[in-house]
Amino acid sequence: MKNNDSALTTRMVVSVGMLSAIATILMLFDIPIPFAPSFYKIDFSELPALIGAFAYGPLAGVLIELVKVLLKVVIKGTSTKFVGEIANFAVGCSLIVPAGVIYGLKKTKKQAVIGCVAGTLVMAVFGAFFNAVYLLPKFAEMYGMDLSAIIAMGAAVNPLIGDSVLSFVAACVAPLNFVKGGLVSLVTMFIYKPLSPILKRQNG
Repeated sequence: MKNNDSALTTRMVVSVGMLSAIATILMLFDIPIPFAPSFYKIDFSELPALIGAFAYGPLAGVLIELVKVLLKVVIKGTSTKFVGEIANFAVGCSLIVPAGVIYGLKKTKKQAVIGCVAGTLVMAVFGAFFNAVYLLPKFAEMYGMDLSAIIAMGAAVNPLIGDSVLSFVAACVAPLNFVKGGLVSLVTMFIYKPLSPILKRQNG
């Protein structure tokens, strides 16, 4: 039994490593969003993490998120003094953890949909809060800008943004994370079932 457990653990580590590598590659290809300033972009690096969370539990998804960010820093470095990487990890986990926990309670398609919807909503709300209290003030401090200047950058491309942080996160950050979470969830729902037998075979 111990040998089987050891083999299972080894296979899970290999799978997490493989999914982390795929997530790192996806993180390098980000897409600008027309309703947000240029420093806000969407990538699909949460896709392998969500698949990993469905297959092995939310902790595996968190590990994939962490390894992905560390590998990205090693390969590409950081242009934000790790602020952007911390944000990517924290906001990504806010999607992965709720979705993985809910799906783990009952592994059915309906439960997967509920998990993805819940994770997307949590990601949108948490992402807006995290930006308002940490990310935006940190960017302003890091680049020696007034926070109002960053808000003005958003207002220049999105007429729904007013002159407050609340309007910025409500009209820019929350929709961005909602779109990202929705797209990642949608793709996961399509590809997880075909991938599931392969992942289960890897588990013995």
